[in-house]
Amino acid sequence: MSSGPAGQDARSSVQPITVRSRRVMLRTRDGVPIEAAHDPGPGPAGGPVIVVAHGFTGDLERSHVRRAARVFAQRAAVVTFSFRGHGRSGGRSTVGDREVLDLVAAVEWARSLGHEQVVTVGFSMGGSVVLRHAALHRGRTEARSDAVVAVSAPARWYYRGTAPMRRLHWLVTRPAGRIVGRIGLRTRIHPHEWDPVPLSPVESVPLIGPTPLLIVHGDRDPYFPVDHPRMLAAAASGGAELWLEPGMGHAEHAADDGLLARIGGWATASWTTATAE
Repeated sequence: MSSGPAGQDARSSVQPITVRSRRVMLRTRDGVPIEAAHDPGPGPAGGPVIVVAHGFTGDLERSHVRRAARVFAQRAAVVTFSFRGHGRSGGRSTVGDREVLDLVAAVEWARSLGHEQVVTVGFSMGGSVVLRHAALHRGRTEARSDAVVAVSAPARWYYRGTAPMRRLHWLVTRPAGRIVGRIGLRTRIHPHEWDPVPLSPVESVPLIGPTPLLIVHGDRDPYFPVDHPRMLAAAASGGAELWLEPGMGHAEHAADDGLLARIGGWATASWTTATAE
């Protein structure tokens, strides 16, 4: 739930993407317009694509999201998009519930561009979304993910065990907080509670296999302590790889170029393995 930098932002030495990206407005199955961008990777058309699901209060234009896209684009094509209520997308944020429909639209668009292998990489709120998406869309060719990476994701809903999460709950649940979100953080938040409560990340994980799953988390994450990634990994019963990163804070802000490159390497390696089988 990256509502602001968690510690010092990771810096980048990777040069901006020079090939002009393609920008579109997608429409979700419930009618919300979603801004998305496609950046070609170094390989041939139809190669793997990484679909990036940003954290809460992010969007595809945020510097930390663009930095992740630049690093991933060294290995694969990249699709970035802004969740509902963020950036130029329409609607209002439901903080991880109906955002699954936004990811479905982005994955389906990526496949329509000819990419046969889609790896979803989500940060914080986006991490919870990629887990639920993979659990709910197994076997649906146009919407499925072929590998999943959840970075700094929560394991369970309604967590208030840290000061940043208590502030985030105020932002989401109080009228004054939603005004701050809209004006100060450029994030439009839905005023209603979840009904019904969506499948939680830890409940989603057992449904993902045999799709490859990577869980990445910093041991200095100020939002979600390390019991969250450990719960997620345990729920996979050996079907997930867990990277606990020493000294790392929270989500895109804290993921340095080296870690992002390793995630990109894992994503493309999973594509190579899948095509060889």
